[in-house]
Parts: sequence; structure tokens; C-alpha cells
Amino acid sequence: MTTYKRVGLAISALVLCTTSLAQNQSVASQSEKDLIDVAGKFLKAKWLTKHDTLTKKTGRVHFSGAPSFGYSLTSGASAIFVGDFAFFTSEEKEQKISIVYSDVLYTQKQQFVFRIQNNLWTRNNKYNIVSDWRYYWYPQKTYGLGGQTQLENFVDQTYSYIRFHQSLLRSFKPNWYAGVGVAIDYHYAISQETSSQQVRDEIQLYGIGNQSTSTGILFSLLYDSRVNSINPWGGRYLSFVYRPNFTFLGSDANWQTIQLDVREYIPFPKRSKNILALWSYNWFTFGGNPPYLDLPATAWDVSSNMGRGYIQGRFRSKNLVYLESEYRFRISRSGLFGGVVFANSQSVTDWPSNQFRSIAVGAGAGLRIKFNKHSRANVCIDYAFGQGGSQGIFVNLGEVF
Repeated sequence: MTTYKRVGLAISALVLCTTSLAQNQSVASQSEKDLIDVAGKFLKAKWLTKHDTLTKKTGRVHFSGAPSFGYSLTSGASAIFVGDFAFFTSEEKEQKISIVYSDVLYTQKQQFVFRIQNNLWTRNNKYNIVSDWRYYWYPQKTYGLGGQTQLENFVDQTYSYIRFHQSLLRSFKPNWYAGVGVAIDYHYAISQETSSQQVRDEIQLYGIGNQSTSTGILFSLLYDSRVNSINPWGGRYLSFVYRPNFTFLGSDANWQTIQLDVREYIPFPKRSKNILALWSYNWFTFGGNPPYLDLPATAWDVSSNMGRGYIQGRFRSKNLVYLESEYRFRISRSGLFGGVVFANSQSVTDWPSNQFRSIAVGAGAGLRIKFNKHSRANVCIDYAFGQGGSQGIFVNLGEVF
């Protein structure tokens, strides 16, 4: 199951929690504690502490929602409302949970985002329906092309963005899925304010107008042996997506892209709940020039979590390679508090040579607070730094990967 992550901390009543994200897990140990337990004890509300795993009943819809606040280098402070609907399509033991997720946010930097994402499983997990629909009004900084750009040299961009990605995958053996879909990325009302003439000239030389359209077909191959994708305690994940874009479908140009996402989760020490998590994300384009705003870029993966230590879009070019490792460990025996240390590296090709010539590294540490002990969802608060003075606080609900 794909985990949809967002920046934000729920601040409404904790009863509107992420119990609807729970997987088919055994009930958490009585010694386990989470923020809902803490709130129930503080408020002396026994009914609040009786939350349990999601009952597997066909047709029963479980809703959770909360107003939230968040922070990121890209947005500054943000006000968010998030909600999701969770349900099962059968009562079979191995039936995966289906989720429809939506959020709306407005940020300190006057960005507006509306997203609907779903991950639906038909009876016996035969088919997987994956949707990613978004609208952005998005002022942001862009730093030009290649891996040797400078943090102080940027152009202020503003644009509207409509994203429609829809896929249907079919199981062909245990944990393996394959399928097809369609992807449309439409940017319009693109404007730029010159802060760095050098960066502006480079962007204009590559090519950018006041709008761009990329329309393609998605061919997907997925392997996922994780039992819980929100906070895995083991297993592997592999996603391979090939997307050719065609002018006869409405794309501005013919071009192709491949995205390869590989993750592994290793208990360390063995049989402990401490996890060594490894992530490789690789994004290549070829067969033409993508529109500038569709190029591979830092933190423009589906969950916007790649490259902690750097602002979204810090590095951008035609090809990107990314590696990250994170060690997740318990601080309290109850599991309420945990910690992480992590390091990452990313490299994008220079332009126009299209060669890898530099590597940007990042590292940091963070605190984990158990939000829901049954789904194992954590509130994640990380401090990360990168090269050239780049640094910041990164907040998530659910693990970064």
C-alpha cells in the first residue's frame, strides 16, 4: 500500500486520529503508549483510550479528519485540513485496506494546495486502483539547472498546476502487481520575477513559457512485501514506472521518463524493533526535453520527502539519482518516543552536458512521537542540514519513507 505523507501536526481532538490507517495487524501490546493514550489520561476520558485496530467489516467506512498546522522550508508555516475515508472490500484475512485521502492547505508564502489521493484494493487484492489528483497555486524559488547552483542565486516563480494521475494494477503473483494508467501535468499562469539574471537566462535558454502540458501513459510494475507501509518493521518495496509522453495525446513534446523507487527495511539488531531503512530513488528523462517544471527535482517525488536538508526544487535537471539511509530506534520502552539519525545524497546531471559531476549530501536527526500505536503512525520532527548553508526543520505524519 502506498503511504501518502504530508507535512502537518494534528491539533484538533485526538479522537479524530489515524486509526483508519491501521493495517491488518495484531492488537498492540498493552504496554504500548501513544498520543491518544496520553490525551485520554490527561482529559480523564476512558472512551478516548479505547481506540483499537480497524474492524474488518465489508462496507463499513471509517472517517478521520483534523485541522492541522505544519512547517517546511518551502511553505513556511501552513494551515491544513486533512481527512481520509478507509474501508475494506472483503473480510478475507489478507485483504488490504482501501484509503481515500484529501487535504487542503494554505501557507505563509501564499501557496494553496488541494489534493485527493486514493489507494483502492478490490476483493482479494486482485486489482489496485491508484489516483493522484492535485491543484496548486504555487509561488516558489527555483535555482536553475544542474548540481552546482548556488543557494543565494534564484528566481521567484509563480504558477498554477493541475495534476491528474490514474493507474490500474493487477496482481499476477503474491506481492507483485503490474498495470497501466494515464498521467497529465498541466502548468499555467507561469510567471517569474528576476532575482538572479544568470538563473533567469539559464531557464530561458532551456525553454519556459507561460504554460506547459505533459500527457503520457503510465506502465507500472510494483513489488511490496511490507506488512505495514506507514511504519515498516521489515520487508521490501520496489516501484518501476515508465512514462512516455506523446504530442498526439496533448503533450507539448514527445519525451520519456523512468522512475525507480527501491526501499528495504532491516531489523537491527535482529528481532528488535529498531530498523535500518534504506532508500534509493532514481528519476531519468530521455527522448526529448521535458518542460522545465516537469524535470526531476529535489523533493518532487510523490510524497515530497526526498532530500531532507534542502528546500523543494533546490536541484533540478534531466536526471536525478538519490540515496538515503536512516536508523530508527526506540527511546522509551512504551514506544511513545523514538529517534532517528539519517544521511542522504543526491546528484543531478549538469546541463547541457547531461553528465553527473557533483553530489549534494545531507544529514540530520529527529524525534518520533507515536501518534497511533495500532497503525504505528508517528509524528516525525527532523532537523537536517545540507551543503552551502542549507538547513531546516522537516515535519511529517508518518515515516519519511
